[in-house]
Amino acid sequence: MASGLPLRHPAQGFNASQQLIKSDRGSMLTMSDDNVMMNQIVGTHAPDGREVDVKPLLLLVEDILKRATLQIDSSLTTSKAHAEMEDKTYHVNFVSMLDALSYTIDRISSEIAYKALGGTDAHATTVSLFNMLTSYSWDAKLVLTLSAFALNYGEFWLLAQISSSNQLAKSMAILRQLPSIMEHSGPLKPRFDAINNLIKVMMDVARCVVEFKDLPPAYISNEVPALSTAMAHIPTAVYWTMRSVVACAAQITSLTTKGHEFSTSTTDAWELSTLAHKLSNILDHLRKQLDTCYQYIDEKRNVESFQMLKNLFEMIHIDNMKVLKALIYAKDDIQPLIDGSSKKRVHLDVLRRKNVLLLISGLDMSTDELSILEQIYNESRHHGARLDSQYEVVWVPIVDRSVQWSDPMKQKFESMQSSMPWFTVYHPSLIEKAVMRFIKEVWHFRNKPILVVLDPQGKVVCPNALHMMWIWGSSAFPFTSLREESLWKDETWRLELLVDGIDPVILNWIKEGKYIFLYGGDDDEWVRKFTNTARAVAQAARIPLEMVYVGKSSKREKIRRVIATITVEKLSYVWQDLTMIWFFWTRLESMLYSRIQLGKLDDHDPMMQEIKKLLSYDREGGWAVLSNGSNVVVNGHKTTALQTLLEYDLWKEQVPVKGFDLAYRDHQGRIHDISRPCCRFDFPMTMGRIPETMKCPECNRTMEKFSSFLCCHDEVIPDELFK
Repeated sequence: MASGLPLRHPAQGFNASQQLIKSDRGSMLTMSDDNVMMNQIVGTHAPDGREVDVKPLLLLVEDILKRATLQIDSSLTTSKAHAEMEDKTYHVNFVSMLDALSYTIDRISSEIAYKALGGTDAHATTVSLFNMLTSYSWDAKLVLTLSAFALNYGEFWLLAQISSSNQLAKSMAILRQLPSIMEHSGPLKPRFDAINNLIKVMMDVARCVVEFKDLPPAYISNEVPALSTAMAHIPTAVYWTMRSVVACAAQITSLTTKGHEFSTSTTDAWELSTLAHKLSNILDHLRKQLDTCYQYIDEKRNVESFQMLKNLFEMIHIDNMKVLKALIYAKDDIQPLIDGSSKKRVHLDVLRRKNVLLLISGLDMSTDELSILEQIYNESRHHGARLDSQYEVVWVPIVDRSVQWSDPMKQKFESMQSSMPWFTVYHPSLIEKAVMRFIKEVWHFRNKPILVVLDPQGKVVCPNALHMMWIWGSSAFPFTSLREESLWKDETWRLELLVDGIDPVILNWIKEGKYIFLYGGDDDEWVRKFTNTARAVAQAARIPLEMVYVGKSSKREKIRRVIATITVEKLSYVWQDLTMIWFFWTRLESMLYSRIQLGKLDDHDPMMQEIKKLLSYDREGGWAVLSNGSNVVVNGHKTTALQTLLEYDLWKEQVPVKGFDLAYRDHQGRIHDISRPCCRFDFPMTMGRIPETMKCPECNRTMEKFSSFLCCHDEVIPDELFK
């Protein structure tokens, strides 16, 4: 057939090529072109169990074939781009293996050359090679055949490349008609291009076959469909690659025996191109199966690593090193952290036996969150904590591996990393897939930042300390769940709980014993009516009243407009800095989430009921909280708060008797009983821990559960918990 072309009449060669093309019409993906032929090939396969590590040999073949090439327009020297052969190829074990295989390689080389000279059919030549290699595995058959081809092909090009500078090579080259071939290299270029293209595909198939052999049996077996399918197709891949070797060898033989005049037929290049096309189809199919196998192995390894990680956190350790290495980076070959203060890379040892706070987030952590967290972190550092109360923060960036790492992502990461004063993981790629799965499934990370606290032994003492850090700052140290419960036991429903650490002006009002209205919403007309009415009532009742607008948990653009209205019309005191407003609502929401995390959301705690009311009123439009100094008197929806003030004449008689605060509360209570607003809570899916049920803070019934979609149309919104 095809490989006999050079030793026959051109018309015969054309007919053989036509036969090869006709045989290629069937789908190579099914590998069923000629079952009889492949049954014959498989019938020659009788491996004796010997294992041959063919990878070093394949590297050697690859090196030879890379350097053996025709280079028009330049001297016949090897390209500088070709790397030097790897030293491991010359390892003593490889040399001994080569000694054992050299006889077989020589036999194959001689068989190919003899059959090419005799004009033997290409299939028959290929079958003779399989009979010669019957006891070897499929990958060994293929690599040994390629080695034999590289021996002859390499010798051909070695003579061509050094004949101009070496007399011995020159004389041998003349015997092989190489000077004549080189003189006519222009017309022969299509032939050599076709040979080079086919050799490239042959090597790609060989590498792919060897990769299948190297798949770890501990993670994949022939029961896996992708591997069993590939193993069924590998004999076909090996056959067509070895047959391509025979075809290439025949082309070189025709050049050195028949001369360049005979060898310029376009049908020869056509034959080689057809084989290259056939092999490319086989290669594409095998690569798809190989990719599927690698995915399967990765999944198995990830499952194993995930389970090992779960088991690790159930063990008792003398320090936190095993845990931190498993989470961040297990090897010792690089420094996986960046020190936020010096911006230098450091080893995990800097965290040994310390309380470690793992700040876990994506690249979308808001500047508000970062700035407040940095402020709390720096304050705790200035307090000069004792040795037994030291803690370190480590940023663990979580980036979706399915999203390609881009320049904007790189810039965002580096910008965040450079702004952090604490330790950061050097690069997101250090965090393994199994670790990301653990963080998401066990620690309930859903893109919203969390702060997991590990004690000096690596034990998780709080699944997310971010809530208590927002509420109590560094005084919540050591940020354990026990500390969180203790802080709640000492807490009371007072105005300081709502505004502590945000605005000293309000704290001064509290000290002076003034009445204070904290109010919010996004309706500037209601704000105008409420503040003007409240001021008029305060004058009538002769009480010292201050008012402060604290915005809303979302809709920043609307809040800006309301702030502008309040400022221009001098309606009340207002927080101009939107970060203060963000922090107020984040702290309030953190109070709710803290209780959810502790499993104490629906206990009969009056303070928690008031916090839930306030969050619900915010979702329903607006609200107002009245306090007398530190004591919170009443918390009401905007409709009842404004109506109570408008109806001052109905309850003003009670002010001298009960006091302004109690008189206001009682009248608002009567209005509230007549018209109760709906209560509503929105939990974003990114929150992680969403309660299964929730009781209404107004009537104590179990609330209905809905799924909703929400867009607040703000161009720049921090990642609020409610939006």
